[in-house]
Parts: sequence; structure tokens; C-alpha cells
Amino acid sequence: MTGDDIPEPEAREKLLRSKAQWAEDGRLLTGRPDLGHVNRLPPGQRLVTNWPVLDLGAQPDVAKENWRLRIGGLVENPVVYTLDQFFALPQCETVSDIHCVTAWSRYDNRWNGVATKTLLDIVKPKPEARHVLFQSYDGYTTNVKLAVFAEDNAILAHSWEGKPLTREHGAPVRVVIPDWYFWKSPKWITRIEFVAEDRPGFWEVRGYHNEGDPWKEERYS
Repeated sequence: MTGDDIPEPEAREKLLRSKAQWAEDGRLLTGRPDLGHVNRLPPGQRLVTNWPVLDLGAQPDVAKENWRLRIGGLVENPVVYTLDQFFALPQCETVSDIHCVTAWSRYDNRWNGVATKTLLDIVKPKPEARHVLFQSYDGYTTNVKLAVFAEDNAILAHSWEGKPLTREHGAPVRVVIPDWYFWKSPKWITRIEFVAEDRPGFWEVRGYHNEGDPWKEERYS
């Protein structure tokens, strides 16, 4: 990060207070969950064609030559990848929807990157591993169950719609877990840790749901 990336403390605190108030008030909840995933658009969501930018007030400028992805914890083969090494892994393309907890959804996003199942085959989580923790270059953290990380459409993406991710959307690499609210898909990923016991992340300790299924309206705890 550069000095220009660091938000004013007042602005950051205002953002955090606002989002925490959303959780306390239950903002955007319809109370009508789609328990069977019958509809493509989850309850309370509106469809958009742009891609809104949301962050914690800082957008890390991670030079490609400095980027590292560390994967460790309860795995047989911990790894550290440079960007060149990451690109040398088997690549894939997926198409999926985005559902943001702030009530917008965007259909048919085309991603290129490395499938999470490819990474699982490489690092080989130990039997006691049950959860996955993410850490980003801006200090953001979040958590998912191992089974969620292993979903068929989950990917660590470096490109969107055939072009490299932009800085504002998480370049050089971000996580994409499409079937969950998008706060579970951290930008600027730098560390993935497999653990036995769950550890709530940045928003989860600030009133947001620990799981985040859009069709169940799991916005808040």
C-alpha cells in the first residue's frame, strides 16, 4: 500500500458505524427467504448491469512482482506463490452471478483464474481442517466452511470479462465464491489458512452473519 491508500480515520469509522447500524436495524431484510433457491435473484436483491465498488476506504496498490499468496494451516503441503507461479497453475474459466449484501446482484460474470479445487488438490487439507480463513492486503478478513471453499464454481480470479482485474476490484487476485454474499469473496487476497475451529472475520464480528447465504437472507447475525 502507498500513503495515498490509507483512509482518514474519521471516514473509516463513519463507514464502520454505518454498516454496524445496518446490521443492528436489520436493513434490507424482507423476511421472505427463498429456501429452495427457486429464483435466480435472491430475496431483497435488485439487478444491476454495472459493478459497484465497495471497500474499507483503502484500495491497496499491490505491485505484481511483490504479490504473494500464502496457503497454510492444517494442510499437508503449505505453499507460497508468486504471481508468475500462480499463473503457471492449471487455469479455468467460470461464469457466475454476484450477490452483494448491500442488495445488488449482477448476472453472468466471466472469471478466469485458478479453481479452489485445484488448490485443494495441491495443499491437501488435513482431516481436522473444517474452516478456511482469508486475509487481504488491506487487512480485511473473512471466513467460510471448507465445504463452501470447495464448491465447484469457487475460484481465485485474476481476470473478469476477459481482462485483468482492476485495482478497485481486487487486483491482482481475488476470491470469488458466487453462491454466498460477496463479502465472503475478499479482494487483494494474500493469505488462506485452513483451521479446525472457526474464526469470524472483519464483518462477522461487526454484526454480519457468519454464513451468508443470499437465498436465506443471512445478511446479519
